[in-house]
Amino acid sequence: MKLEELQDSFKSLYNNKFRSLDKRVTSVISLAANEQDIHINKLNLHEIKTLTSTIVDIETKKLHNELEELMAKKEQIERSLERKSNELQEAKYNVFNAIESLVAENDSPTLAKLHQAKLQNIDLFDLLSETVESAIITALEKSKDSEANETIQEVIKELTYQTIKEGTLNTIRVRKILSTILHSSIDIAEASPNISADILEATLRGMRAGLLHSIDRFKKRLAFMPLEAKHILIEDYDTIMEDLSQTDTLFLQVVQTQANESTPSTRKILLEINKKMHHDLQELVHMSKETAQVMKDRFSSLAKTAVKTADTALHSEAAKEAKRMGIQALGVAKSALGSAIKSAKNAIEPKE
Repeated sequence: MKLEELQDSFKSLYNNKFRSLDKRVTSVISLAANEQDIHINKLNLHEIKTLTSTIVDIETKKLHNELEELMAKKEQIERSLERKSNELQEAKYNVFNAIESLVAENDSPTLAKLHQAKLQNIDLFDLLSETVESAIITALEKSKDSEANETIQEVIKELTYQTIKEGTLNTIRVRKILSTILHSSIDIAEASPNISADILEATLRGMRAGLLHSIDRFKKRLAFMPLEAKHILIEDYDTIMEDLSQTDTLFLQVVQTQANESTPSTRKILLEINKKMHHDLQELVHMSKETAQVMKDRFSSLAKTAVKTADTALHSEAAKEAKRMGIQALGVAKSALGSAIKSAKNAIEPKE
């Protein structure tokens, strides 16, 4: 039988009057066997696929249409969110620009405080590259030669810390932040060959200090996290512990990757600085281990309880159905939930 004919047969025989889905499905298969001599056990793979897809399409048509409507609304909402997010950023800029216009240009102490407040209010991640370039160029132009390196190191430390602080302390996000900062610094260093080594060393030391500060902040906040945030930490316990165990490796990998993508001279400078900073990275390792231990002491027993609860839940009817789909499907679901958990953790954590 042709697949089109098989499809038409099941569409014509399908009876939506039955209230039970099981009854509708079994009825159409029985009718096909009795009235048209179409027996499911005699169909080949392609015919089985046509049969099942036809029934699925009939049964899910309403839901499919509703889903399409929701997806269209979702896209519209996402566009609105992006537009409003940009408007929010612009409004923040305008507020600070208006305040800054009232401060005298030579009033450095007030301007410094205002700029510090601005860093803590503006979402840095979206404009990190441009901010780094501007900060380094300004430091080179306005600082004395003897002070430029310290100024660059301090501003990179602050930008690293403030940008990491905006979101979650996870490997993927931190790697992107460090890579963006270093890449922007490399662009300036390669345009200033006489002082490229100084710029790059100040950048790497600033990045390390900013990352260290971020981990220290996370460690201190563990003791004061609200109950909701603790629950999320328990759910994401293994991932956070793993991330904390490899912060030094992450830092080294970022430098190595950027070095490999740079000119030979820049690559040589970066690798030499990286080697020289090995002792400094031990402080990063120490702080990460301390933070992991604090988290372990406070949450490991709760995490075990959560695992037991989850194990019990796996015996529910819904979980049994999921189990039939296989361990790989569950792995995909867990991966998808991971980003949602981290986003929720970011939303719960109050800004300083």
